[in-house]
Amino acid sequence: MKRPSVTKMKKETVWFEVEEHETIAACMERMDKEGFQIAGRREEPLFAEVDGQPVPIRQIIMLKGIKETN
Repeated sequence: MKRPSVTKMKKETVWFEVEEHETIAACMERMDKEGFQIAGRREEPLFAEVDGQPVPIRQIIMLKGIKETN
């Protein structure tokens, strides 16, 4: 009995940063144009030092994109 041949797909993973004046939807469109699907999200605060104290400036949002390749 023969086994059916199976083609194994590799997954390419890239983190996309939502730019400072870009919406999350615009970043998702950019990912889609490059052939990636969203697979995760990560946020971390960006701080600046003011008078010796850390002050939050904005959130850095990263979207994890995956693309299946042969």
